[in-house]
Amino acid sequence: MTDMEKVSIGSLELEKTAVQAPMAGVADRAFRRLCREFGAAACVGEMASIKGLCYGDKNTPKLLEVTEPERPMGIQLFGSDPEYFARAVLLAEKFSPDFIDINMGCPAPKVTATGAGSALLKEPKLCGEIVRAAVKNSRVPVTVKIRKGWDDEHTTAVEVARYVEEAGAAAITVHGRTRRQMYMPPVDREIIFRVKQAVSVPVIGNGDIDSPQAAAEMYRETGCDLVMIGRAALGQPWLFAQVRAFLRGELVPETPCVEQRMNVLRRQVRWMCEEKGESVGMREARRHAAWYLKGMRGAAAMRRACSELSTLDDLERLIEEAVRAEREDR
Repeated sequence: MTDMEKVSIGSLELEKTAVQAPMAGVADRAFRRLCREFGAAACVGEMASIKGLCYGDKNTPKLLEVTEPERPMGIQLFGSDPEYFARAVLLAEKFSPDFIDINMGCPAPKVTATGAGSALLKEPKLCGEIVRAAVKNSRVPVTVKIRKGWDDEHTTAVEVARYVEEAGAAAITVHGRTRRQMYMPPVDREIIFRVKQAVSVPVIGNGDIDSPQAAAEMYRETGCDLVMIGRAALGQPWLFAQVRAFLRGELVPETPCVEQRMNVLRRQVRWMCEEKGESVGMREARRHAAWYLKGMRGAAAMRRACSELSTLDDLERLIEEAVRAEREDR
């Protein structure tokens, strides 16, 4: 066993393993807590609107709350107005995040239509202005998450990275796809390498890291300082433990058996219900349950049952069915 190398992001030190990516609608507190338990170097919350925060939207603060089991944790803000970013950062400080991340990569039309998210990649200078405004009012490191660019004709990642570094960004996460690609393969590791060569702050590589080997390849091929895992951890948060062990040169934990996987699902959903109430928690748990069932015997039929989950008792029946199906297949 060897000690993990550390990466400094401003005043924050993180293990050089894998960070949990911000994912709107799915990377809630229960999911983040599990990722940290399984060894994620840090967590990032669901993106919150700077205008929602500034105008006192009642739902926005829920996206910014930080609990001890999630630390180190960053909160993510999105918008396109430097002045609002400056105000939002001051308001966000009461939630005591370990760092503040600025979303410049979200491809969702409802976000880009407002000039935010990956739409900002078309205006590199504005990206710098936003970061400068945020850094001026922040007592914690400010990081930025970007994409390769808007499309293949506008691959601005290197230019944007230089602007935000000059403005004071403490680290830059690069998702190796354009906005036009959304999440379609392939991910471009070359652009992450180019950003790493262009700036001196830590660069975090993101995209298609679905195994310990893929994490190691991202490190090796791009020279990045950290990697970030998003969709691949949905339904398998133990991926962080596998990546961590692989990078430490330890025996990689086996993928949990069905019963163990179902126990993790049960914990996650119970936490969701404790936080949000059973009605909301179970409705949001439906897709998480489907992700946990992926690849299991009879998964197609059980996934249909996931769409009808309404109570914790429903979940228990689903878990019993999954375990029974696995035993019958032995």
